[in-house]
Amino acid sequence: MHRKFLLLVLILLPLHLWGQYGYVASPVNAESVVKEDRLMQGIEFLTSPLCEGRASGTPGQFFAAEWIRQCLKQSGVLPFDGCWVDGFALEGGGSGHNVLGLFPGTGDRYVIIMAHYDNLGILGGKMYPGADSNASGVVAMTTLAAMLQRMDHFGRHYSRNVIFVGLDGKMRNFAGAKALYRRISRGELKDPVSGKTITRGDIDLVINIDQIGSVEAPVKPGKPDYLILLGDEAYARRDALDNANRNRKMDMDLCYDYYGSRDFTRLFLRQVSDQRVFMEAGIPAVMFTSGITLRNNKPSDTADGIDVPILRKRIILIFHWLAKWL
Repeated sequence: MHRKFLLLVLILLPLHLWGQYGYVASPVNAESVVKEDRLMQGIEFLTSPLCEGRASGTPGQFFAAEWIRQCLKQSGVLPFDGCWVDGFALEGGGSGHNVLGLFPGTGDRYVIIMAHYDNLGILGGKMYPGADSNASGVVAMTTLAAMLQRMDHFGRHYSRNVIFVGLDGKMRNFAGAKALYRRISRGELKDPVSGKTITRGDIDLVINIDQIGSVEAPVKPGKPDYLILLGDEAYARRDALDNANRNRKMDMDLCYDYYGSRDFTRLFLRQVSDQRVFMEAGIPAVMFTSGITLRNNKPSDTADGIDVPILRKRIILIFHWLAKWL
């Protein structure tokens, strides 16, 4: 009995010391929550007939929003003012709905991680599932929240607070991103922990994840392991992504422009996705993507077009990069 008690003490003591004396957990511990079957389950749900292609203002879009809300809540993300959904008017009529919450840090600075979840819906009797655009980005975003929760359980707390946002209205002239920035600029976003107003000056970086599950447009022909990060070098922290790629032995091709084209890089970063709204307001922003493919905005953008093992590797790389930022 004495030996069993001593063995139990030896097992539990390191865990006690971890929490008591602030031993730092490695971000590697967060990788265990990135399960390929869970990633695919999320993409299959968001592209299912129930979600009807997730067009803004449709019943299917509400099911998708509820899925995002549940994922964020289960990951310890807190709603703003007790409400997970922020409604806003869409240009041309109808209502859009952002889903947002905050994962608390220990400081008073903020990073926004966002991914649009709307798509084209049903047109001409055909459903546009939007697996890569952008169920892949939404699943990546919600998985990052779960990874932060995992680190929190290990006693690793980051200084920056993270605002997670499932954006609606990208297909309606970036209406969701505009509504989010408008709410911040008006001082309507209150930290659910401290109660302080979150101003635009409190935001250090906006991270947009848009189309990250495909391998059909590789940076190098025949090499499906790749990831594109677009953003000013001062904010993109390329060194952190390079180091994570090397240290975790991911062997991913990392690209910091849009297929070598300065003009297309500028176009994609500043024009064609939701980060443009924040960049136009002078807030630093970056974009993670795997590029446009021939499936985009077509009924053929289905779940079977997602390379889940590669998506998993991309999410893990982004998390290690994010951990350096936080």
